[in-house]
Amino acid sequence: MRIAVIGIGGQIALSLIERAGAQPHVEAFLLGRPDLDMARPETIWPALASSRPDLIVSTAAFTAVDAAEREPELAYRVNATGAGAVAEAANRLGVPIIHFSTDYVFDGKKQGIYDETDTPAPLNVYGASKLAGEIAVAAAAPRHLILRTSWVYSPFGTNFVKTMLRLASANKEIAIVSDQCGNPSSALDVAEAVLRAAAALGEGLPYGTFHLAGTGATSWADFARHVFASSRAYGGEWAKVRNITAAEFAALAPRPLNTQLSSTKFASTFGWTMPNWRQSLDRTLARILQEAGRHVPARS
Repeated sequence: MRIAVIGIGGQIALSLIERAGAQPHVEAFLLGRPDLDMARPETIWPALASSRPDLIVSTAAFTAVDAAEREPELAYRVNATGAGAVAEAANRLGVPIIHFSTDYVFDGKKQGIYDETDTPAPLNVYGASKLAGEIAVAAAAPRHLILRTSWVYSPFGTNFVKTMLRLASANKEIAIVSDQCGNPSSALDVAEAVLRAAAALGEGLPYGTFHLAGTGATSWADFARHVFASSRAYGGEWAKVRNITAAEFAALAPRPLNTQLSSTKFASTFGWTMPNWRQSLDRTLARILQEAGRHVPARS
């Protein structure tokens, strides 16, 4: 199986390339700028047509939530128009598409956990543009999986875990939002799930929209506390966490306070349950520290 992974440099894209490299019958390759530019939809068909994939996995997006408020046209061009163009290309090539979306399609006002039957109601431009992308993908490519994930971290790129370690190297105490709740998700776990789903699609399993996020939920503040506790146990950077509210943080774009996602539908359909986020975080953190040149002792 040849898998075209759109999104050079992205956490999920790089995780997919790594995980696919361990599978003998899977060839995954990256596509991205300048050859395929989501902000220039006219580049999408030529790049995909010439690569002749059996499956397209689209991870590229305009993900800067606050910047999307300042540049809504660009956010929609990438997240909606570009996403639709990728889906049109997939349909034209006669191959399935796996498209990544976000927990930010929800407004966070639900008291419980969101599942796929809940109606999206985004609070910000980023979430609205991603929802528009979901609609465009579903309309253009009947053979689609739309995967909503959240709070992604990995050994690759820039993410919350790496940001916390960087801040801890210069600060003894860090203020972190404590009233937003969601599911930290390992990009490496997400990649494993994608490969399992890709294999199953050939067996006639259903297409549609699925949530795919780490098992268990937490707040940003407690996420940071776990990062620091684990890092400290490995001999890495750590800091104290001071709780603040989202209102005190005063970001440009409003964020939903609760985006807990249930991945039960994905697990029952594809036979893969996302690991607990704490266990995956510990493994990822050990790797980050090792790759930074630290000696990481084995933990019992």
